Amino acid sequence: MTSDDTLAPHPDDEGAAGLAQVVATLEALELPVDQEPVRTRMLDFAAGHPDALWRTCVDGHFTGSALVVDDDRAHVLVLFHTKLQRWLQPGGHVDGEGDLAASALREASEETGIEGLRVLTPAVDLDIHAVRPPKEPPHLHLDVRFVVLAPAGAEVVGNHESEALRWVRREELADLGADVGLLRLTERGLARARREP
Repeated sequence: MTSDDTLAPHPDDEGAAGLAQVVATLEALELPVDQEPVRTRMLDFAAGHPDALWRTCVDGHFTGSALVVDDDRAHVLVLFHTKLQRWLQPGGHVDGEGDLAASALREASEETGIEGLRVLTPAVDLDIHAVRPPKEPPHLHLDVRFVVLAPAGAEVVGNHESEALRWVRREELADLGADVGLLRLTERGLARARREP
């Protein structure tokens, strides 16, 4: 997540094209049955909010997240978010970018400092959740989540957005207070990562 909150929506053809790309991405996903209502809510939100790719959309906005998986496909990388004071996966605002996979990869690279990350498409999980950052009104994050593979020997270097980063196994997440969305993402993401050569 970037700290620049001054970015404004661009209701031009490029912005409309970006949102159309998000809609096409969502419509093309093959999802488990439990994810269908989430997709429907996201599509409805996009239809009613032409500025849904921008953080200035006060009701909420699309975000891109990355489940960063180690080379052994046994651990995921979580960060203790400075503003939200919770253990989370890397991710953040897309700032007008319609390529959500590219946004998730960018956020993972910025927040972990790992070089050589590789994003897998399509997305493996969708999640809509309310956030209450300090000095901002509560709003929704419509989060499209991807698996991102780390290379062997990956070195982690955090940035100002997190107080700590940690490689953990799936079974360790509950002790860190991970919410049901992160637990679900980890299960689906590790299964996807283990199918990848």
